[in-house]
Amino acid sequence: MKRRKGLIVRALTADEIRRLVPIRDAVEQMKQVFAAYSRGETISPLRTPVNMPDGSGVVLFMPAYVPAGPGAPAATGLKVVSVFAGNRERGLPTINAIVVVVDPETGVPIGLLEGAAVTALRTGAVSGAATDLMARPNATTLAVIGAGAQGITQAAAVCSVRDITEIRVYDLFAASRESFAERLTVWIPESMPRVVVVDNARDAVSGADVICTATTATSPVFEDEWLSPGTHINGIGAYTPEMQEIPDATVARARVVVDAVEAALHEAGDLIQSIDRGAIQREAIHIEFGQVAAGEIAGRESDDQITFFKSVGNAIQDMIVCGAALEAAAAQGIGQTIDLT
Repeated sequence: MKRRKGLIVRALTADEIRRLVPIRDAVEQMKQVFAAYSRGETISPLRTPVNMPDGSGVVLFMPAYVPAGPGAPAATGLKVVSVFAGNRERGLPTINAIVVVVDPETGVPIGLLEGAAVTALRTGAVSGAATDLMARPNATTLAVIGAGAQGITQAAAVCSVRDITEIRVYDLFAASRESFAERLTVWIPESMPRVVVVDNARDAVSGADVICTATTATSPVFEDEWLSPGTHINGIGAYTPEMQEIPDATVARARVVVDAVEAALHEAGDLIQSIDRGAIQREAIHIEFGQVAAGEIAGRESDDQITFFKSVGNAIQDMIVCGAALEAAAAQGIGQTIDLT
């Protein structure tokens, strides 16, 4: 990145980030950065959670460094993201975030980005990348459980890598279900698949080729027997040990791939609880998505196999997206520059 004198920071809004980093580009960035992670080329300490004393929410501090690669510069920085479930009743987003990016050569802060859009984009993109490498090539039906901001980008990313003709949407909140299609058009302005709003999870997942779960559930959101042979699942909720979205029986019979083994065994309730109940052994969690992205390990072994990508999120995802966004913004003159000197 070009150095400038003084403390001049480029600020990018959510709409600007969406324009600067198309979701299909972000999908390829996720493959790139997780391959670098599995090679040991990134730095991403375990995130530090600060839980509110009254249990109302959590604030997460997530630092990372990523090396330069095709389509994205080296970048380092910190994301601060909060998750407050009660915000729905306040008319506020459940997830709020901000990202600070620092020049890795000088340590000078260079970027300030709206983090909720970054979080949604990179979380959707990694599921898109996992779907591309793990789902059957002929997948056409997608089920989305959890119709919030994360569910939207999950759907958009999956549609960018598969010819999805139908999306079935279920959420406990009727308003989220009903507004899903309209909100999805922001990410898929053309060739929108048919969106079917359903009243229960069974109608969503039965016969689905790909399932994305994006909830804060503490118990499974579907039953294992509802799954069809060959289904691929992206689980992006259950990012704490107390949460769970995927039933033990599904975890036990699926080919499980995680974004990062250490983080998954420390944070992923879907896996931790299955291990604690004896449904799987800890040693079963050993395949990282970076190994699949690098072509070292197959994401799928047969058409009938159930595959499960479990992601708890990693700040390397934020950094590669933010680095690419800032580089494109500087080249195109997009964003507001703020002199903090």
